Amino acid sequence: MMGDMTQSENDITVVHVMRHGEVHNPEGVLYGRLPGYHLSDLGRQMADRVADHLADRDITHVVASPLERAQETAAPIAKTHGLDVASDERLIEAANVFQGKTFGVGDGALRKPGNWRHLTNPFRPSWGEPYVDQVVRMMAALGRARDAARGHEAVCVSHQLPIWIVRSFVERRRLWHDPRRRQCTLASLTSFTFRGDRIVSVGYSEPARDLVPPHLRAGAKPVKGAAKGYGA
Repeated sequence: MMGDMTQSENDITVVHVMRHGEVHNPEGVLYGRLPGYHLSDLGRQMADRVADHLADRDITHVVASPLERAQETAAPIAKTHGLDVASDERLIEAANVFQGKTFGVGDGALRKPGNWRHLTNPFRPSWGEPYVDQVVRMMAALGRARDAARGHEAVCVSHQLPIWIVRSFVERRRLWHDPRRRQCTLASLTSFTFRGDRIVSVGYSEPARDLVPPHLRAGAKPVKGAAKGYGA
């Protein structure tokens, strides 16, 4: 019994939380949790690139948000390792009242005064799912993936905002932030290393960076009419 407990406490498990690849979204809407948004051809290339990048890793569990773009991103990774893609609702995109609307700079939803009431509290935030709620569900999803891959590695495919929020929480930063400053580009990996049940380090990498359009990279300036510049 004591030996098993010591082994569990010393297990090193890595949970890679991946943002999905580029989505086919010619209308430039904030698609949020809407169904029917699939990876573009470029997005599929991104997913394949990351699958190649992770091919030699000790991955024993792959799980994704139930949204199509996340499931499609996870598929080549799972295939490479002979695994099925599990689904976890806790990895889903953050709820947002602007879902289905264009939300670019100088156009779209922000031009309508009726929407301004949703922008009154950036700390919660007032336009969508509370940051604290995102932390709770994402930490639970990471814990589940850690347990499923104990002593090995797991991949969780999720969405930009929940990934950035849980990383901010783990790294003890404030949760409210400038969306343009998120370090979470398309098909990026935010990797949490656990010793036993405790996170001991966080890493970040962009295996498909050369495939990411410049205006969608971390720190890029917003493009007028390009709602997806903020990512999802």
